[in-house]
Amino acid sequence: MKVFYSPDYAASPHAFDITLKSQWVAESLLRDPIDGVELVRPHSLDVGELAAVHDLQYVEAVHYGTPRGLAGSPGLTWDEDLWTATTAAAGGMVDAALVGLRTGGVAGSLSSGLHHACRASGRGFCTFNGLVLAARAALDDGAESVLIVDFDAHCGGGTASLMQSDPRIWQADVSVDWFDFYDPTDRCQPTLVSEGEQYLAACTQALSRIEHIGPNFDLVLYNAGMDPYEGCDTGGLDGITKEVLEARENLLFRWCQERKMPVAFALAGGYVSAHLDEKELVDLHRLTIAEASLLD
Repeated sequence: MKVFYSPDYAASPHAFDITLKSQWVAESLLRDPIDGVELVRPHSLDVGELAAVHDLQYVEAVHYGTPRGLAGSPGLTWDEDLWTATTAAAGGMVDAALVGLRTGGVAGSLSSGLHHACRASGRGFCTFNGLVLAARAALDDGAESVLIVDFDAHCGGGTASLMQSDPRIWQADVSVDWFDFYDPTDRCQPTLVSEGEQYLAACTQALSRIEHIGPNFDLVLYNAGMDPYEGCDTGGLDGITKEVLEARENLLFRWCQERKMPVAFALAGGYVSAHLDEKELVDLHRLTIAEASLLD
């Protein structure tokens, strides 16, 4: 199973968990490999590729740092290496999507910081929306429909805004926090969970709903957030344990396998806090990689 990663993901000197953890996870895979997982360097997206989804003025602001307010709109301090980091992370998601689509299997990227980014600005530590960029790349490569499954703690409002004009893209979105909430449509409906014991059922129901009203998807893009974890101070919900998240990963990948739908995953949210140290966070993200590897 190809998992895309480059040290460029953490290139910015102002990086924090959202970018640094890709390096932590990559280092853990070198120390303690998961059978069948191959780390592969992605290509970095260029201005033209990014402008297929994002406003050119915003893309150039991130590239050159002016206007500074727009360049810093994701909430990250701008520096010239922000471009290096975010174009590599978005490129990794695109590459993973194309590998999944072309092989009919599973691939991933250690990317995060994707789903809040909108057309003309960033938001919530997300600079470029690698999920929609990947969906568009897959559609250009022959896919007829793409499903984005977002199990981050926070709603994927940036994704919802970017996919409105393309009826070939759908989203199943289960969150535990109101941040980036959006109005539901048939193709894109957020579900908010307030009780930990309801979480797995909500994930199952969201997938079932999409299956009943959507097409036969050619590709699933999975935003595998670990910030619903009860020990995560940024979005965590009591009752969502490591075991619950492991069951969620098994649910998602088996659901794709049973329907013969290829899948590409990203890491998404998850943050070190007083109740969640670096090793524990890495172990949570390894759950996604380990469950995915069983399908390849």
